[in-house]
Amino acid sequence: MDHSYPDPLALSRRVLRAVIALNLLMGALILALLIASLVNEPWVVRALGAGPSPGSSKLIMAMRLIMVLGICATPFVHLVLTRLLAIVDTVSVGNPFIVANAERLKTIAWALLTLELMHFAVGIVAKAVSSAVDEMHIDWGFSLTRWLAVLMLFVLARVFEQGARMREDLEGTI
Repeated sequence: MDHSYPDPLALSRRVLRAVIALNLLMGALILALLIASLVNEPWVVRALGAGPSPGSSKLIMAMRLIMVLGICATPFVHLVLTRLLAIVDTVSVGNPFIVANAERLKTIAWALLTLELMHFAVGIVAKAVSSAVDEMHIDWGFSLTRWLAVLMLFVLARVFEQGARMREDLEGTI
């Protein structure tokens, strides 16, 4: 009985390519929503469930600011995903412990740090404009796990850098 399992690296590569495309699509859709909110504000406000009220102009501006942050997040997510895809490609050729991957991990860490700060900014905007009448329902919260992941990536980048240098030194002595 022969069980054939899919190659995890090939599957990872396909999933990453699909997520890269979805990220770009999401950025384009948020941009379209932002433009629509400027062109036809009443329709977008109704579609987003924000009815007219005394503080609704403040709420609409906050929604637009969050849309801008979402658009700005798209290239950072793209950076993370494309660098991760490049790392997967080096694993598939059997040489992941290279200085380039250390740099990629460092880039991913900086991008994730930026995304976490943007996430924090979204929470601040939502909290600043929410009131008893007009509450902005944003699922925002502090996650120690995400911040630890950023820290771990910086450490892992350093480990990869040291490992790559040690490997180069070893190859130089042979």
